[in-house]
Amino acid sequence: MNENELKALISLLDDPDAAIYQELEDKLIASGPPVVPFLEQQWETSFDALLQSRVEQIVHKIQFNEVKNDLQLWMMSNQEDLLEGLLIINRYQYSQLNESEIYQQLAELKREAWYLMMYEMSPLEKVKLLNNVLFRDFGLSGNTSDYHAPQNSFINKVFETKKGNPISLACIYSLVAQRLDIPIYGVNLPKHFVLAYMNEENPEEVLFYINVFNRGQVMQESDIQSFLQQLNLPFSDQYTKPCGNLDIIRRVLRNLLAAYNHLDNVEKRDEIQLLLDLVTDPA
Repeated sequence: MNENELKALISLLDDPDAAIYQELEDKLIASGPPVVPFLEQQWETSFDALLQSRVEQIVHKIQFNEVKNDLQLWMMSNQEDLLEGLLIINRYQYSQLNESEIYQQLAELKREAWYLMMYEMSPLEKVKLLNNVLFRDFGLSGNTSDYHAPQNSFINKVFETKKGNPISLACIYSLVAQRLDIPIYGVNLPKHFVLAYMNEENPEEVLFYINVFNRGQVMQESDIQSFLQQLNLPFSDQYTKPCGNLDIIRRVLRNLLAAYNHLDNVEKRDEIQLLLDLVTDPA
C-alpha cells in the first residue's frame, strides 16, 4: 500500500457504516507499525471525536500486536536478557519510551557502586554497599501507600517515581548486582518476591536472602522457612532457589493483571491475560 492509498483509507475512518469501518480497521492493523505515524498525524489534524477515538483504538491494537510478537520472540530466543523482557512489558503502556534512558540509569547505578566496591568485600558488605547506593543515595523504596498500582510493574515508572513493588525493586537490584558480577538472583517466594545471594564457590548454595521491599533486609533460611510454614507450603527449591527470567516475567504480568483487576479495568486486564497466556505453558 503506497502513501496516497494509506492516507485515503485513514481519511475514511469517520464513516458511520460499522461494516466499512471494520474493513478499514482490519486493513490498517494488518499494515502494522509503519502506518502509526500517518494515523497520529490524522489524529492531530482532525477535530472529529469519532475519528480520533477510532485512530486511538487502531494505534493501540497495532502496538499491542507488536508487544505480543516481541514477547513471543523473547520467550523463544532471548530469555537470558531479563531487562529486555521487562522493557517489552513496559511497551504495553509506554510504547514511545526512549529505552536507552533505562540502560543509562542502570549503568549509572552500577558505576556508583563500582567506585565504592573493594575486592576483599564479603557478600554481606557488598549487599550493604548496594543497599546504600540504591535505597539511601538513589532513593528507591517500596510503594506501601499504593501497593496495587499498575505503575509499580513498569520499570520506567519505578525509576521515575523511585517506588515499586517487591518484584520490580528486586529486578532493578539484581540487574545492578549482576552487572557487577555479584551473584544475586530472583527467588519466586509466594506472596513476596525476594532475592538470593548465591555462593560463588558452590553456585547451588544460597548464602542468604534479601528482602528488597524492606530496603535490602538480609534474611536467613530459617526466616524463609517460617514464612512458608505460615502459608502451609513446603520448603522446596521451587520457593527457595533462584528462578528463571521467564518465571519473573510471568510474575510481573500476574501483578499487572491483579492491579488492573483491582481498578476494574476490564480491557487492560484482558489484554494482560493474553500476554500472560503467551508465556504460560498450557496445563
